[in-house]
Amino acid sequence: MTTLVIIDAANVIGSVPDGWWRDRRGAAERLRDRLARDGVPGAEGPVEIVLVVEGAARGVESVPGVRVESAPGSGDDRITELAAEAAGRDRLVVTADRELRRRVRESGAEVAGPRAVLGPS
Repeated sequence: MTTLVIIDAANVIGSVPDGWWRDRRGAAERLRDRLARDGVPGAEGPVEIVLVVEGAARGVESVPGVRVESAPGSGDDRITELAAEAAGRDRLVVTADRELRRRVRESGAEVAGPRAVLGPS
């Protein structure tokens, strides 16, 4: 079965101090492209990657291998919804946000920090 990997774009992008704040949309596009190219490091078996963007990054387009979801409001709320909607399948939510981790675990999702998609620093 394919594992659903839901990525909190703002949180993952914000974990690397590389000037992302000057171009949030560009940073989200770079993360999307990296995921499309490299996938999720160490993931076993097939994965479906969903990158959730919010704020200035809304409108980033999906590409083959990465579906981009523009949250209409809070990215955390959309991530929580996606994790709950996929109940019954393997789900991994990538974020360092403690409250979001708690919320998605309630639906049975696993959680991992940004290094799960960025690799070791």
